[in-house]
Amino acid sequence: MDGIVEDKAIQQGEMSVATARSLRVGDQASARRTGETDPVKLRVTEGPGDSKHIAAAPVKSRSGRHSETWQGLRHAVRTLATVAIAVLAASAALVIWDQYNAGPWTRDGRVRVQVASVAPEISGKIKDLRIVDNQFVRKGDVLYVIDPFDFEVALRANKAGLEQRIADLNVKASQAERRNRLSDLAVSTEQKQVYEGNALQAKAAVDLAQEQVRQAAINLQRTEVRSPVNGIVTNLLLREGDYARQGAANVSVIDTDSYWVDGYFEETKLARLCIGDRAEAKLMGYSAPITGHIATVTRGVSVSNAAASTQGLPNVDPVYTWVRLAQRVPVRIAIDNVPPGVPLVSGLTATVTIREGAGRENTTRLQRVRAEVETSFFGLFGGASERSDCIPNPS
Repeated sequence: MDGIVEDKAIQQGEMSVATARSLRVGDQASARRTGETDPVKLRVTEGPGDSKHIAAAPVKSRSGRHSETWQGLRHAVRTLATVAIAVLAASAALVIWDQYNAGPWTRDGRVRVQVASVAPEISGKIKDLRIVDNQFVRKGDVLYVIDPFDFEVALRANKAGLEQRIADLNVKASQAERRNRLSDLAVSTEQKQVYEGNALQAKAAVDLAQEQVRQAAINLQRTEVRSPVNGIVTNLLLREGDYARQGAANVSVIDTDSYWVDGYFEETKLARLCIGDRAEAKLMGYSAPITGHIATVTRGVSVSNAAASTQGLPNVDPVYTWVRLAQRVPVRIAIDNVPPGVPLVSGLTATVTIREGAGRENTTRLQRVRAEVETSFFGLFGGASERSDCIPNPS
């Protein structure tokens, strides 16, 4: 009986070994088809009762070692990419901070211009209006004409008065001359002095009449009101038949030769501005910037705390120490070039950016970067150095 059982166990063991071999061959073939790199190696061991057991043990192949190398390389690449992204992010943060917080630029800019307010120097009814709204006029062009009739009459009357006084002067001068030729026995000294005085009074009357004629002639010329500048007529509300009053402005002419840009810079950025620095002003709606240079810096702004109250005491507004706003100072930008197609309209808003000055053009890029860091990034810690003698004090 025991012999039969042992034969069956041996047969089962042989069948198990055969089965394991077939499984190993099948697994290897499957690994080749699916690309697996770790085939299974079967190990036969003897257990209790002299029975043989089959155990699977993984074996590392050459393709497995390549896989581990590739995974390490991918990990290194990911680490380098993370470091690079962090460096780029830090650099971008510094650049953005320098541009928006410390850079010499402002979005609070305005196009400014001088406006000539034309007022007549005489009073009268407007007879001829020779302009329309938004018309370009040149210096000396006639804007409108005041009725000249009254002034022509005044000129003729003054000329007639002048002729009368000239005739009176001739008579009195002749009388004084004749009295001077007579001896003291015929005419007393007192009479001579009286005639000489009459002649002098007549001469003064002639001089006065001449000035009146000159004034009347000028008033007649002033009936033609002319433009004092080259510019554009704006906001015209005048019409023929209106009464023009002496000294009352009724026509506004924009001086097209006087445009400039005011940039209202924070006081914390004045240390980076210099007279003569190149500036760019970009208007809203136009991509091409207007170029110019810093002409002047305003030396005074209004202080609300200096205003007196109703009792004459200083009116000091409360200031919250944890919210301290920088004062804005007007900086005048003289315009050097206006791109084609960009109109200059007074009051338009502009973004003003100050570029490198003329003195920094000969410096190297490294020196410019170093100066930029010193004046911008170090300013975060209070270590920025101002550009000396950029805004000279009046002597």
